[in-house]
Amino acid sequence: MNISNKLLLLILVFSLVPAMADTDALDKAIEKAVETNIETRKTQEKIEQLSNETRGMLEAYQYTLQQIDSLKTYNAQLEKLIKNQRAEKISNLSQLNSIEETQRNIVPLMLRMIEILEEFIRLDMPFLTEERQARLNLIKEMMDRPDVSLPDKYRRIMETYQIEMEYGRNIATENHVIEINGQSITVETLRIGRLALLYQTLDGEDSGFWNKRTEQWESLPGKYNKSIAEGIQIAKKQSPPALFKIPVHLPEKSE
Repeated sequence: MNISNKLLLLILVFSLVPAMADTDALDKAIEKAVETNIETRKTQEKIEQLSNETRGMLEAYQYTLQQIDSLKTYNAQLEKLIKNQRAEKISNLSQLNSIEETQRNIVPLMLRMIEILEEFIRLDMPFLTEERQARLNLIKEMMDRPDVSLPDKYRRIMETYQIEMEYGRNIATENHVIEINGQSITVETLRIGRLALLYQTLDGEDSGFWNKRTEQWESLPGKYNKSIAEGIQIAKKQSPPALFKIPVHLPEKSE
């Protein structure tokens, strides 16, 4: 039974009381009923307020639990990332140590390669002397430059070796001033790979070769003039490739 029904019943009861009843008592009863109704309404409002607050707290609690679950998942993933980063860091440090060790080993090797190349050029037949020496000086200078990376230095050295190897596979000619019998003569040289280095004077009347054993230019019989002239024309690409005779001096056998 709600508050309004209770008040109506109370009024009905008092209406049945004889008129001789005390009017003051009736007023007090009605006043008490009204006060009770007010208190009851206030209590109900308080209950509803507490219910709303409780519901809000419950929703906040549930949201907090969701956030905690999300943070747990995030932290677990973060721990995996940190673990992987630590492993990668260790791997990188190991690689850096390996690179440093490789650099310590490869630098002396590169210097030795340059020394061998320099000695090889010095002992080789005298062709493209200035060009080859300039290339050698360039890589020697480059080794002392901090702005050039180690891979670039190694690449340039290998390129120089490759160029030197190519000299042994091609045929070429150039104008050259040589010493013959104490006289400087301008000639055209003909290089056949590293098999032979020949020369012919500009008038075509005198021919010769570089003697590897004596490290001197020596004259050849006139019968080689035509053959060497043909070779020079082929090297200049002024004649199609063809066979021609050249003298080949084999090294002497050591006893």
